[in-house]
Amino acid sequence: LPEHLAFDEFKGVGKKLHFICLDGDSHQVVQILRTRFKPEILHYFYKFTPKARAMVKTVTMDLNCYYPIVARELFPNAQIVIDRFHMVQMLTRSFNSLRVQTMKQFKKQSREYKLLKSTWKLYLMKYDKLNKQTPYYDWHFKDYLTQEHVVLDGLDCNKDLENTYWVMQDFRTAIKNKDEKQIIHLLHSKQAVGKQMHQTLLTFKHNYTGILNGISSSYSNGCLEGVNRKIKQIERTAYGYSNFRHLLIRIRLEENIIKQKEPNNYSLVA
Repeated sequence: LPEHLAFDEFKGVGKKLHFICLDGDSHQVVQILRTRFKPEILHYFYKFTPKARAMVKTVTMDLNCYYPIVARELFPNAQIVIDRFHMVQMLTRSFNSLRVQTMKQFKKQSREYKLLKSTWKLYLMKYDKLNKQTPYYDWHFKDYLTQEHVVLDGLDCNKDLENTYWVMQDFRTAIKNKDEKQIIHLLHSKQAVGKQMHQTLLTFKHNYTGILNGISSSYSNGCLEGVNRKIKQIERTAYGYSNFRHLLIRIRLEENIIKQKEPNNYSLVA
């Protein structure tokens, strides 16, 4: 087994989700399983000796509810590393959920509705990237406004929305700067935030060590996202696959894992 593994899933045959595991260093596919469920993952990795599994140093993953449990059971010496991209994705989705919820409280012709609806992309930009100097004419408001002005006016619509926005922004900055102290501070903040953001922060707390490892580690699931994009392209080119084994073989061929003169180190699990 490689010392550094990455776990994820992708949509494949019959729109089912298949488990995929990559070598975190070489970015080669270690294994693809028919399902992403815990019993099948355990069944596959228990084929390796305890000594081989004890050599694994890190397992990178998203916050799937049972991936950390599986990793701790299979790889006793491995660090759980939560992928940074998925942290940011959860934060932005949590903010967006409250933004839409707040927006629907206003009439469609109101200024508040337009502030939260038409300029939604500005809220997802990093705050320090917003234009704060040069006003532009916005036909929705029939006024000259900077991007910062639009965002701050929108946040004034709801105090919880404003708090949720700054938690999202501060968390993203802390991830970028690998600021563990700020992460800890944000996780224990008592600010009133949206329901989904509150749930996201609770999830982060429950995976506290993995979150901090994700901040400090150089490993991520970026390599897996690239492979998943290639798999989607393979499926589009073939107009989908109805046979799981055929899909596996095509993936192996595309990744240059199947070689005519060399034995394959990893089996195809159908």
